[in-house]
Amino acid sequence: MISRESLAGWFRHRYVWAAVILLAVSAGAVVLVTTASSKSQPPDLHGQIMNRMRTTLEQADPEQHNHAGHEVQQVNGEDVKPPVICGVHVYGYEPAEVTVLADVKTVYGFHLCGVAEQGRTWDWAVKLAGPLIMDLSTEPAGIQVVEATEDTRFIDRLHQMFPAKYAELAEKEALGESEMLDLRRRYDSAAGL
Repeated sequence: MISRESLAGWFRHRYVWAAVILLAVSAGAVVLVTTASSKSQPPDLHGQIMNRMRTTLEQADPEQHNHAGHEVQQVNGEDVKPPVICGVHVYGYEPAEVTVLADVKTVYGFHLCGVAEQGRTWDWAVKLAGPLIMDLSTEPAGIQVVEATEDTRFIDRLHQMFPAKYAELAEKEALGESEMLDLRRRYDSAAGL
């Protein structure tokens, strides 16, 4: 026969386990709600700038960012201009203290773009890459690519165009691994590969 004390102890342990399970389920629900709400919110300012740069470059007239080789292609008997697919990296922006995209005037970054002609692999795609300055104070945004001139070497031109802190980054950094993987995935999809 079970004594009253052991029966009371069993119920107490049962309530403790029920409380532990209820606490664990509640904590899991809080994590799920927090994760879901953070995914639905807009990306941080850096992410917004990257999205704006990428969209601007992909929608710009290729001559605007010095993209050569963007020829009309025949697809199913129709003239089609292949899409330009870009990956970007942000070195910084001015004014640096702003917290919303609408207040950003100038972006210093890097771009790697490829013309996604149907069936053409990434290795053979027409590409343009390098540091650029994007002027977000105009509509459409202004794009200025760093290029060597007859009189000025590329590295000197970079230091003429970029503030020192961003020029130093531009000498060392290009696309990150995740941005490069995303670029290749988007390119392959656009090129029908």
